[in-house]
Amino acid sequence: MYLTRQLRLLPSSSLVRHITSGNGTHYTTAAPPAAEHIEIPKRIERSPTDLLQALASTVGRDSTAPHYKYHDDPFLIPTSNVTKRTYTLSKEAGRKAANWIKEEHRELFMHQEAQPPIEKFAPSMVYTEESEVDTSSLQQLIAQGELTDAVLVYNLLEKKGIEVNDALKQSLLELVCFYNNQEPLPEEYIEERWFLQNSRRRERHGKTWKDGDLAEKLYAAIEPKTPQSYAALIRGMAKYLQCERAYALLQEANERQIQLDTNTYNAIIQIVSLLKDTADQRWQLCTVLLNQMAEQQLHPNLGTLNALLECISTFGNFKLARSSALKVLPEFKQLGVTPSLGTYYYLLIIFCRERAPVSHVIVDILNDIGGKQFKVEHPKDTYFFATAMDVCRNHLNDKALAKKVDELLHTGNNYDLIGDSFKESIYYRNYLALLCQTESIEDFMQTYDVLVPNIYIPEPGIMEEILRAIEINGAVEHVPRIWSDMVIFDHTHRESLLLYVLRIMVNNRPNAELPAQQQLPEQCAKVALDMYNKIEESAKRVRKVSFTGQMLGDILTLLVRSGSSFDKASEVFAYIDKQQHRIPGTPAESALSEYVEATVLNKAPSQALMALQYAVENNMETIALAKRIHEGFTLSEVHLAKLKSLVGESFLDK
Repeated sequence: MYLTRQLRLLPSSSLVRHITSGNGTHYTTAAPPAAEHIEIPKRIERSPTDLLQALASTVGRDSTAPHYKYHDDPFLIPTSNVTKRTYTLSKEAGRKAANWIKEEHRELFMHQEAQPPIEKFAPSMVYTEESEVDTSSLQQLIAQGELTDAVLVYNLLEKKGIEVNDALKQSLLELVCFYNNQEPLPEEYIEERWFLQNSRRRERHGKTWKDGDLAEKLYAAIEPKTPQSYAALIRGMAKYLQCERAYALLQEANERQIQLDTNTYNAIIQIVSLLKDTADQRWQLCTVLLNQMAEQQLHPNLGTLNALLECISTFGNFKLARSSALKVLPEFKQLGVTPSLGTYYYLLIIFCRERAPVSHVIVDILNDIGGKQFKVEHPKDTYFFATAMDVCRNHLNDKALAKKVDELLHTGNNYDLIGDSFKESIYYRNYLALLCQTESIEDFMQTYDVLVPNIYIPEPGIMEEILRAIEINGAVEHVPRIWSDMVIFDHTHRESLLLYVLRIMVNNRPNAELPAQQQLPEQCAKVALDMYNKIEESAKRVRKVSFTGQMLGDILTLLVRSGSSFDKASEVFAYIDKQQHRIPGTPAESALSEYVEATVLNKAPSQALMALQYAVENNMETIALAKRIHEGFTLSEVHLAKLKSLVGESFLDK
């Protein structure tokens, strides 16, 4: 038993079983292996969200579910672009309200349950004119980015005669110049910041720098002037478009032989288009600035490359713009500067202009960056995908290139660079419009089912493109699905779309012999009746749609064709007859003919004569209608007299 216990303690690899004849079975132990050297790997720095990112990478985007920023509730899932904006801003408004309560009633939130404590959850310090402050308070506020409080504390220190050293003044100068002495919107309000940026982008650019404000006072207080003080003020003025004074400060620094850094020159290159009027003057100034950087042995970076391309993109002379861009790219490649997606965005807007020769530069770009993963390195990186898809649709009309762009977008974490919801909407607008023009309707509808409605909600213009594709392909079986989406997306007040849907259903009569289209007449009738009811309901709204003769005629035709909706068709015709003096236009003669045919099948001579009377009153063709009524019914004396009064006695003799 002792031997058995000892053998169990040995590793299995060290046991050798030896079977010999005549001696029985016995065990021997091999020599112990040499000691292995264990090397402990170096510690890898991990961020607090690395584990979450690793888990998220195992799950793709669920196209059947809305974005996680919306409440997972059927009543709170947006179904139009307007509600997308409303719901996201409402959610952030709730956060702002909660934050306001935390600040207004700070006595209720003084407890610290989290260990270690979370600063963001604690009420912020309130500073007033009576507060006891020192330079450490100012330093802490600057580090936290609390602009308003930092300015208040600085003024208190000045009032109390407490000296602030130049290093602290420099830090405050950088903070004030970065925000132009305006309290920024907190970073957590992402949606509000996006919508604000989009609204500001539509406004005309103009100087917003505050002349003579705290930034310039801080700059004047720093003596002697340092490269950092010049750089902070120049960059602030350039950012808020005080262009002339920013450039004058740069020249002043050069005259005083104060060497500035690369990013300061980048800020000036970005505003060259506002300093000079013509393309030649702008290019000449860019060359001067680059030569100054070379003399000061400043190494250009990605910001320099993108600033140059931004300036070149403003050239009205597209030949000079293209040649200048082709000069810049090899130079920066030799310097070891790797382009970002923002670089390729500028190349697209330089080469693929609306009134310029067609350029296939996007082909070379996609060959160069295909299959690569990117991260944000420049503010314009998020503009690339929307612009690339716009080029694929409007400049080249190339489906294969569009699919390459979409493949690149879904490579790795590249979807993070699509930008805000506005740019995402532009991207998919162009993508769907291009596919519905170039793909078969069946392939297009597969893509449509994946994207709509949780990733993208088509605008009325794109919905019209989709209806056009359905009309060209005669794919009337897709109309009920499209109409259902139009109702959800609140497109039922667009008269042009309503007429388009009706025209497709009327002109593409379903083939009853095909199994896939046997239910279509009934479905089309339901669509027509739903449209009729919604137009009647819209009369009480601000955005109302008015009936037209053509619209009512198409609705009448579709109801008649279903075979089971004759009563509804009679109601619609009664409305046409009663409101004929208010309705612009008249139904098509084919609509009246089909309705009369339905009255014959349903043995309703009174409705048939009503239709004939309407045709007579509106100067429409009546001979064929009267003949069909006369042949299709065994008319009573009253009905026959009515027929004679409408078309005359001579008709019966023919």
